[in-house]
Amino acid sequence: MFDDPDAKVGADASHLETCGECQARFKAVGDDARAIATLLAVPEPRVDVDAAFARITREPKAQPALGLRFPIIRPAARPALVLVAAVAALAVVIVAFTFGGFFFKPTTVKPVPVTVADIQALSQLADYGTFSWTKQPDLHIVTSATDASAAAAGLQPPSVSSLPKGVSTNLTYVAMPQAVAVFTFSADKAAASAASHGKTLPKMPAGMDGATLTITAGPAVGMIYGNLSQPTGSSANDINLPQLVVAKSAAPTATSTQVTVKQLEDYMLAQPGISQELKNAINAIGDPSTTLLIPVPIEYASSTQVTVQGVEGVALGDNTGVGSGVVWVKDGYVYVVVGSIKQSDAIDIANNLK
Repeated sequence: MFDDPDAKVGADASHLETCGECQARFKAVGDDARAIATLLAVPEPRVDVDAAFARITREPKAQPALGLRFPIIRPAARPALVLVAAVAALAVVIVAFTFGGFFFKPTTVKPVPVTVADIQALSQLADYGTFSWTKQPDLHIVTSATDASAAAAGLQPPSVSSLPKGVSTNLTYVAMPQAVAVFTFSADKAAASAASHGKTLPKMPAGMDGATLTITAGPAVGMIYGNLSQPTGSSANDINLPQLVVAKSAAPTATSTQVTVKQLEDYMLAQPGISQELKNAINAIGDPSTTLLIPVPIEYASSTQVTVQGVEGVALGDNTGVGSGVVWVKDGYVYVVVGSIKQSDAIDIANNLK
């Protein structure tokens, strides 16, 4: 009746006029409504989203944990690429903490199931020390295979024999020379990080405080099929995502000081929030010093062991066409084929890559 005076008619209106209890309730409802209307009676905020986005993109880029950064994409595009971002991010974390002896160089790949809780728990390891680049990543976007090879210390981009139906022939090359990062463990930082999350930190292995982990990635080259135009009006919602990415990189390496694989593996798996499934999968790896673990977010993706160019690989996604990829290691190089294509198409491209 307060919101709609036209409802204040008939027997109900007559009852309200004679009932003290209902009048008190009506007054309370009216007081609440008037108070809320007063709170909402403010000028409409004037927000220029495009100008704000442009200003942010002009600012110096902040250094994220472990040097990882992924673009923010609109929700409609996320199902196609969410597994790619999750795989790439967690692969680096797992590579950094599960290598054999004091040296890691993969010669094969294996899938491991991960949950959101696993990703969150593993990402906290980045706060257990200090990260720095001794060779900064330097991504080049060029228009020819020759220029890409020159920017990647002579590494030649792979050649795709044929494209699936519907994939654009518009081709952009990307290249990156070798990048080197160093992570130095700190017992004090680790304790502070655990405390900030309200968790108890597992005891660090002897010698881990001050130990360094040096990770080398690249050189790498890639080919992006699809339009890569700048956002219209500086809006993030207008970013055009590629349909297919084919990449080749020198296999990453990691060297450590002061601690061994068993100590690091045990310490990583003792972190709060690590699922038993991930522990079992990592413990089942025969030789972690030669195995690149491909994390598969079980909420978003599926994985299959496949044979690619005569070696063992991991296929991600399915044949829905929403998103899939293939990762394999051969002759000292890591290859990736990923995009908004069917898994069967990704495997076909991989097997015919030259």
